[in-house]
Amino acid sequence: MDENSVIYGLEFQARALAPQLAETEQIRFIIGTQSLKQTNNQIHLVEFNEEISTIKTNVFHHSEGEIWKITTSPVDALKLATCYNSVASISSCMMKTAILKLPEEKNPDSIDNLEVVTKLDTENFGIEVKTTEFHPTDPNRAMTVTENNLVLWDISEESGKDVWNVNLKAKNNPKFTTGKWNPHQNCNQFTTVTETHLKTYDIRTGEIAWNIDGIHNQLVRDLDYNMNKQYYVATCGDDGFVKIWDFRQTNHPMYSRSDHSHWVWSVRFNHFHDQLLLTASSDARVLLSSAASVSSENNNDMCLLDNGEGIETKQMLSDGPLQWCEHEDSVYCAEWSPSEPWVFASLSYDGRLLISRVKKSLKYQIML
Repeated sequence: MDENSVIYGLEFQARALAPQLAETEQIRFIIGTQSLKQTNNQIHLVEFNEEISTIKTNVFHHSEGEIWKITTSPVDALKLATCYNSVASISSCMMKTAILKLPEEKNPDSIDNLEVVTKLDTENFGIEVKTTEFHPTDPNRAMTVTENNLVLWDISEESGKDVWNVNLKAKNNPKFTTGKWNPHQNCNQFTTVTETHLKTYDIRTGEIAWNIDGIHNQLVRDLDYNMNKQYYVATCGDDGFVKIWDFRQTNHPMYSRSDHSHWVWSVRFNHFHDQLLLTASSDARVLLSSAASVSSENNNDMCLLDNGEGIETKQMLSDGPLQWCEHEDSVYCAEWSPSEPWVFASLSYDGRLLISRVKKSLKYQIML
C-alpha cells in the first residue's frame, strides 16, 4: 500500500472535521464548510478505501449557516451535531446548534439538506456556541458549551429539553473555550476549558470535581482524554505547547513539548495505541508524535526471556515528533479514524483534507 497522503479538496473554506465515531467498519470522516454566503455551506461525508487508496464522498446542503464545529455520536453512526453561525438580521449573526441525521441511503442524483432531528434552543444561555458534545454512552444526552454556560440536553425528542445547566461565574467574566466528556468515572464528569484553566464538573451535583489552573501560559485551545489511562488528559494552546496531565498530581505536567511554531488548535490520543499523539497547528503542520514515556504501553517495556534466564527490554519509541504532514494554510483539526488505528485525517482552512497513514516502520516498531 502507498504510504503517501490522499488529498480531497473542497470548494469552500473549512475548519470543522470529525470522525464518524460509531462507524467501526468503514474509515469515514465528516467535514463542514465555512462559506460566508450562508446558503452555500455543505457537509461532506468522506469514505476512504485503504486497500486501493481512493475516496468516495456524499455531499449535503447545510443552508443554516457557516459551520464552526462538528461532532458525531459515539453510539449512533447517523447522528451528528453542528455549531454554526446563522444570519439573524441584516446587521447581526447568531451562533446556533442542532442535532442532524444522515440518511441511511443517499440519493446520488441530488444534494439534499440533512434532517434536523433535534433543535437545541441556546438563546437564553449565550450567543457564542462553542461545541455540542454527545454523551459517550447515553444516546439521549448531549452537552452544549456556550461562552459562560454548560447545558445538558435530553435529545430524545424533536425539541431538546434542558435537564441541567451551570453558569460560569468569576471575576473579569471569563469564557468557556471548549469542553469534552470524561469517558471514565462512569461518564459523570464534563471537563471545560476556561482561558488557561481546566474545570471539570460532576453532572450529578453541579459541583467542580477537579480543576487544574494555569496549565498553559496562553489560551488553551483543546483537550483530549487518554482512553487507556483514566487520569490522563492532554491539552494544547496558543503558547505552542502540548502537555499531558495526571489530574491527581497537578503541580506539573507528565509530558510537555513545544514542537509547533504557532498556536496548537487540536490534540488527539490514538484510542488504540495511546503513545501516539496527533496535533494540528496554525503553523500549517500536523505532527504525529510519541508520548511513549507516559503511555499505558510503557508498563510492558520489560519481560522475561523465554528461557527464563534474563530480562529483555522492549524497544520504546522516544518522545517527540515521528512524522508530519504539511498543509498550505492553518490546520484547525486532525482526527484519528475509530475503525483503523493507523489512519488519520487533517483539514486546513483552505478546504484541503489529507488522509494519512502511520508509517509502516513506526507501526511495526509499536506492534512487534
